[in-house]
Amino acid sequence: MKRLAVLFAIVALAECIAKFPLQRGKKLKHILKEKNLLETVLRNKHYDIASKYHPIVLNAAQVANEPLLNFLDTEYYGTIYVGTPPQKFTVVFDTGSANLWIPSVYCSSPACQNHQRFNPSLSSTYRSTQQSVSIRYGTGSMEGVFAYDTVMLDAEEKERFVSLSGKTGSVVTFGGIDESYYSGSINWIPVTQQGYWQISLDSILVNGQEIACSGGCQAIVDTGTSLLAGPPSGIGTIQNAIGATPGQYGQYDINCSNLPNMPDVVFVINGIQYPLTPSAYTNQDNPGECTSGFQNMSGDLWILGDVFIREYFSVFDRGNNRVGLAKAV
Repeated sequence: MKRLAVLFAIVALAECIAKFPLQRGKKLKHILKEKNLLETVLRNKHYDIASKYHPIVLNAAQVANEPLLNFLDTEYYGTIYVGTPPQKFTVVFDTGSANLWIPSVYCSSPACQNHQRFNPSLSSTYRSTQQSVSIRYGTGSMEGVFAYDTVMLDAEEKERFVSLSGKTGSVVTFGGIDESYYSGSINWIPVTQQGYWQISLDSILVNGQEIACSGGCQAIVDTGTSLLAGPPSGIGTIQNAIGATPGQYGQYDINCSNLPNMPDVVFVINGIQYPLTPSAYTNQDNPGECTSGFQNMSGDLWILGDVFIREYFSVFDRGNNRVGLAKAV
């Protein structure tokens, strides 16, 4: 599937705090299941989450590989406005992606035609760089150009640094921190490698015993990944510890009635313990159907996705190259 899109550099035009609600949409996994298509997609569209974090640049046109599906669980969206006058789009606020890209009117594929498309000719502030980009996904590809334009949130020009809350009534806040969304103090963790929001993870514990990340490892705090992913050996040990059993197409099943007896999985970061309860790391898709929120991926990195962020208010402080974590309320 071929796509043509326009990528934008976000222009910050105001220094102020702005809070915007996130919409929790219906999971693609549920939609496919209702249409009896889920089994076919999972069987034919295998992918590795890790490819998002290890792109391969193939030529000067900036070709890279990145997975298209996020285990069919992507569900948090927000609204932005691009151009002058503003054109409205629903997007994922993804801290694991470097660019903002949206479909354009030059894309004729069914995927683009089913979504709002940006028309640069209608924007008086649009400026193309003439620099092309091409990305191959697990189930298709995208081609486009980098460009500059005005990006607004809630039809107002506001953009600084980001904090995310993960509970009911989830929001993304630009320009400051809303203390009503967390309890206690924010613990700050330095970014260890600029490129992603990558931090050091001390260890992973179950019942007080270290079961993964022995001696320390690296993790990325990523709002664009729904699950909590890691190396097969570490994830496998966690699945065994919580009593999850292999299901179809890489999923791990959990006995829903066993949740009260399952252990917390504790992530130790910068000397602070961040426990995930069974209800936090278990996906309860339908009554009596539970799956694990932990997922294998290749490589050595751990990805702290929505399974983690829903429990811990997360601050992405670009000015000081650090991530802040506090208990969400």
